[in-house]
Amino acid sequence: MDSAFDYDLVIIGAGVGGHGAALHAVQRGLKTAIVEAGDMGGTCVNRGCIPSKALLAASGKVREMRDEQHLKAMGISLSGVGFDREKISNHAKNLVGKIQGDLTGSLTRLGVDIIRGWGKIASTQKVSIEDESGKRTITAKDIILSPGSVPFVPRGIETDGKTVYTSDEAVRLDWLPDWVAIIGSGYIGLEFSDVYTALGSEVTMIEALDQLMPTFDPDIAKQAERVLIKPRDIETRVGLLAKKITPGAPVVIELADPKTMETVDTLEVDACLVATGRIPATKNLDLNMVAVETDRRGFIPVDDRLAVLRDGKPVPHLYAIGDANGKMMLAHSASAQGIVAVDNICGESRTVDYNAIPAAAFTHPEVSFVGLTEPAAKTKAKEEGYEVASVRSYFKANSKALAEGETEGLAKVIYRKDTGEVMGAHIIGLHAADLIQEAANAIAQKQSVTELSKFVHTHPTLSEVLDEAYKRAKVTA
Repeated sequence: MDSAFDYDLVIIGAGVGGHGAALHAVQRGLKTAIVEAGDMGGTCVNRGCIPSKALLAASGKVREMRDEQHLKAMGISLSGVGFDREKISNHAKNLVGKIQGDLTGSLTRLGVDIIRGWGKIASTQKVSIEDESGKRTITAKDIILSPGSVPFVPRGIETDGKTVYTSDEAVRLDWLPDWVAIIGSGYIGLEFSDVYTALGSEVTMIEALDQLMPTFDPDIAKQAERVLIKPRDIETRVGLLAKKITPGAPVVIELADPKTMETVDTLEVDACLVATGRIPATKNLDLNMVAVETDRRGFIPVDDRLAVLRDGKPVPHLYAIGDANGKMMLAHSASAQGIVAVDNICGESRTVDYNAIPAAAFTHPEVSFVGLTEPAAKTKAKEEGYEVASVRSYFKANSKALAEGETEGLAKVIYRKDTGEVMGAHIIGLHAADLIQEAANAIAQKQSVTELSKFVHTHPTLSEVLDEAYKRAKVTA
């Protein structure tokens, strides 16, 4: 501890990233404080990963038990399957409360000072904290900014939190609209379409770009549309922009041509979920006190070590992690960044390999990916002078998937033809979110498909889907 400062490290924001950084800082021997004005746990615990997965788990059980054909094939018959919306909602709320308590407790047990209030940059190595009792300033040898993000609501869309709302309100499941429009076909939109259709709502999914799930690998997007969209009560409107949305009963949505902005259709629905992504919560950090400017979207510029940049150069003793820097807006990425930032503060020189960080949509079945899509891999290969190849394997031939009666899905592995190094992996199918970690570890260790094909996988397990893909790959070198 440097006696010239109140703390070795002050972290602004107690989300998953800030929490991970604080725990690691204590392990590294730093006297640490974490400043939080809102709910402990941030977006992930309170309005994102945790409550949404609780809703998906409960609604997924309803979908499974109502699938008479699937159950009948396994010799099971059920009748009169019902659900209680309020109790499903409470399941999510209770889980949030438990994890929030666990998170707070872990910080307290390790001696992290939890300071309630709004944290801002006062000057170099100083943080001001505002709460109901007023304003005070604390000093720190180093500061980490971890303020998280908020839902992005495009211009022309008016929200009331009841009939037109973002994922922040949707996770509360206050009611089940008969007909709900979802703006956006990314992970948030897909997951909530899964919840709503399982519980009996009709969905209209509106995507401004020319294809559904534009960020997904094309093969996975095609399969996801076939499995997650077409068999369900989901209408899709692609290549149309939600120009104006007015809350009420009904909600009125004006759809426009994205190029001309001319209104081409009007929808009247019971509710509308705006799932158009998130933006960093960096407006009220007083970054101007250290002459740091965010980009036009509000992201804080950082270098590979996560040090905040001013005019392209690192600001001493100031770091930014998680959604605030926009490198990869995932909870586990924020946690990884927090650990790396602390290690750099302690004199190491570490970076984050974003290419090896997986992501998943917890739909039924799940979708996951790590690394590059095939188009992105081909572009990179062309620029660097080598060739890539891809290989697919299918859940239909997997013994465990057959036993579960869950055979929809595929695994796709993208690799360099000359070295066999894995460049990307994409899975849709049962437990895809768990399966992707094997491929993520392979990318992190720069392993080749040839090497991976020699590993022994447990039989019968779903992991053999990836094993089969590795074995099908052909390396030319």
